[in-house]
Amino acid sequence: MKQLAALTAATLAATMISATPAQAYQPAISPTATGYGGAVSSVDPTVTAVGLEVLRRGGNAVDAAIAAAATIGVTEPFSAGIGGGGFFLYYDARTRRVHTIDGREAAPASMRETSFQNPDGTALDFNAARVSGLSVGVPGTLATWEAAADRWGSRPLGELLRPAADVADRGFTVDATFQAQVAANAAIFGQFDSSAELFLPGGAPPAVGSTFRNPDLADTYRLIGKRGTDVFYSGPVARDIAAAVQDPPVSDTPIGTWAHPIRPGGMTVRDLARYQARFPAPTRSGYRGLDVYGMATPSSGGTAVGEALNILEGYDLGALSDADALHRYLEASALAFADRNRYVGDYTRRAVLDELLSDRFAAERRCAVSATALPKPVAPGVPDGRYTGCATAASPAPDTDNSVSTTHLTVADKWGNVVSYTFTIEQIGGSGIVVPGRGILLNNELTDFNFTPTQGTAADPNLPGPNKRPRSSMSPTIVLKDGKPFVAVGSPGGATIITTVLQILVNRIDLDMTLPEAVAAPRASQRNSPTPQAEPAFIAAYGADLTALGHPAFTSTAEIGAATAIEFGRNGQLTAVAEPVRRGVGAAGVVRAGR
Repeated sequence: MKQLAALTAATLAATMISATPAQAYQPAISPTATGYGGAVSSVDPTVTAVGLEVLRRGGNAVDAAIAAAATIGVTEPFSAGIGGGGFFLYYDARTRRVHTIDGREAAPASMRETSFQNPDGTALDFNAARVSGLSVGVPGTLATWEAAADRWGSRPLGELLRPAADVADRGFTVDATFQAQVAANAAIFGQFDSSAELFLPGGAPPAVGSTFRNPDLADTYRLIGKRGTDVFYSGPVARDIAAAVQDPPVSDTPIGTWAHPIRPGGMTVRDLARYQARFPAPTRSGYRGLDVYGMATPSSGGTAVGEALNILEGYDLGALSDADALHRYLEASALAFADRNRYVGDYTRRAVLDELLSDRFAAERRCAVSATALPKPVAPGVPDGRYTGCATAASPAPDTDNSVSTTHLTVADKWGNVVSYTFTIEQIGGSGIVVPGRGILLNNELTDFNFTPTQGTAADPNLPGPNKRPRSSMSPTIVLKDGKPFVAVGSPGGATIITTVLQILVNRIDLDMTLPEAVAAPRASQRNSPTPQAEPAFIAAYGADLTALGHPAFTSTAEIGAATAIEFGRNGQLTAVAEPVRRGVGAAGVVRAGR
């Protein structure tokens, strides 16, 4: 796509830096690196450096991913950490198989369908639900690391936690992004003694250029390294987590005001002790001779990305004009989201997922697409195996997930193993609750459940329930060509994760962009909504042409997603790619630049 490929870093930077001047304080970081021997791509230079050092010392991709992820919990605590959960996708070079770990947070046994409702049955205000013990799910990140290290790693978990503990003790320099995220959450952090003590020293966000330390988190990492994950899931840390959820550490002298009562949650030590990582089979869809692997439920990413690609496979996108190709991308996204919202939740049967990813279902959905845009929201299809036409049989419902937090790591080693790992604490700043004495910022992941039914007379697959895991849009993806890695990619961004990953894959596979161009290109996100989103550079380039095709005016948003990716070339060459502008510039690195 000629024009879109040209609108890469320079154009995007001019638009976004003016929208978010805090990014101007970011240090110079290379968003692209090409070389050999292994690669790491993340949102943070310290994180990437930690991962690369593990690789240089003989660790494999799993080792490096765990060490890097633990460090993100220090330097990017508002996006991810051991107070949250995520999805770990792993390609084993020896067996040429893709494996997954579902480390999504789980609801406590006390959770009910009405837990996020007022007495009259209406939904709680989102912020009233978020900033509370009610929103905190049982964290799955640490269980994910333990499972990955035991199954595929070459180093003990305790050793892999040491670099992050050292960073937490030594500290790191506060940049403008970190300060801005604290400032955006200051009213929330200020309600809790433990959160204010950590993030609001002297009653204000830490200054840019100051050193931020989290010695309590360093001690927690070292305790886990010494005594194992049982201290977190059934020992003293578990008791402290449960206490913070059941009786949030609300300050007698809060900093700032908060409009809502801070509700307690029902999580118990037993809920923590019963948590188990899951190992579902990955989703798989074929696309133009490639095999695209993703995450099954409770993620909706694997099915939504796969279904949209299956719909798009019926078009020669590279032969179309920019506007016509983007039109089909947007329509395929809307159709996939309609089906995701209706059918995908934690307990969705595998047979339903298989139908959502079938070529016959995609063909039926594709025939609803015309030369002009469908009115949104579109109705879901019926993935029942009986496909005869374009008719749909249900009322539409748009997506409601507008969170923008989360982070993604992409790692490869010299043996050809690959990790694509997306993890989160949900909103930027999570629930706002730091576990006293432990330095752990807790998630608000249970607000990813639908608070009230959204599907009319049909069953809603994403209502809360005891021990249930909320639906996620996280979409770690690994693409194979002839059984070997071609591209691994993922992104943060709430529900825009799905469209970000999809658009990058379309850019790279169909539109003749290099991977750096595919990541940098301006983005749009259509999630079956009457008001799609797009970055300013996208609107400037394509808004008028797409409006002429019947698409509504785009809502301008400064940035969509913050992807990391790796492409695998000939003779072991790796191209690691992070964002050149979004979220303050990412950090990509390789073990060695030459042969």
